Amino acid sequence: MAEPTKKYLIVINDGPYGNERPYNALRLALNLIKRPEAGVRVFLVGDGVQCAIAGQETPEGYYNIERMVSSLARRSEVAT
Repeated sequence: MAEPTKKYLIVINDGPYGNERPYNALRLALNLIKRPEAGVRVFLVGDGVQCAIAGQETPEGYYNIERMVSSLARRSEVAT
């Protein structure tokens, strides 16, 4: 596999639920990794680390952030 020609760093510093910023950041990262020229890293800092906690109960009306982080971790780099 060729080295990515474009590299993206996405920093998430909000908790998984309560606003849509973590969801939108993860959605962007999941779409970017579909591009062969893109290298994606996601850094969870502050309250954003809570996005990586396993076994969370997803509030009604929200997407499962844990599932999104897990999918991303399998295909790119995620750091806390």
